[in-house]
Amino acid sequence: MRSLVLSVAATLAFASASVAQTTEAGRSSTTGTTTQKKAAAAPAAKPAVHKVAAAAPAPAKPAVVKTSTAIKRPVTPQSLRGSRYGGFAPAPAVPDEPPPALDLTSPRTISLLNVNSTETLTVTYWSDGTYRRDALNQLNHFLRDSQSGDETEMDPLVFDVLWHTMQQAGYSGTVEVLSAFRSPEHNAWLASVSRGVARDSQHMNGNAMDIRFPGVPVFKIRQAARSLQMGGVGFYPRSGFVHLDTGPVRYW
Repeated sequence: MRSLVLSVAATLAFASASVAQTTEAGRSSTTGTTTQKKAAAAPAAKPAVHKVAAAAPAPAKPAVVKTSTAIKRPVTPQSLRGSRYGGFAPAPAVPDEPPPALDLTSPRTISLLNVNSTETLTVTYWSDGTYRRDALNQLNHFLRDSQSGDETEMDPLVFDVLWHTMQQAGYSGTVEVLSAFRSPEHNAWLASVSRGVARDSQHMNGNAMDIRFPGVPVFKIRQAARSLQMGGVGFYPRSGFVHLDTGPVRYW
């Protein structure tokens, strides 16, 4: 009987050990499977991303403004008048040397030919240190407006400019007068048909003459007149005359 009990007890002990091993093995298998599942389920690690700072945008290029290479010159009354004088713009004179010594004592006689009326006149307008009234009256009539016949009181100084120019040029013959006094209406008409006539011409003031010395080059007349520095001197080589006036000293 005792032997039977011991045999049953041994059998039960062996069975319990087997069950324990089976259970432990199952747990180990389950644990390993679960670990593998967890490992499989875990997402693959993402590669490290190195953030690079975005490059700064290139600075905007300044707008290039194309400009003309031509030098723009300011528009002045002289440049506007220059277009009417065929490119010779009246400009303040810059004397190259002091004016020559002038004869201030001899009587001043001039011989004139009015090209428009073909009249001639020889008169001594200055002597003994004074202007002669009767001679000035003759000159005022002789140098009247060639279109309207209007007369004005001519500036006696313009005769001095003419006389001294003759002396400097070494000329003692008859002076041809192309134009002297002009009425405003006559001057306006000339300015409308010729670029060489200024709308504010000194001729309207009775202090200008357009002249030529027959046989004397116009450039020599110009140089003689400019050397005096007594007023304006206009040079018109194509037309063959020189303009003299008692306005501001300037050349064109």
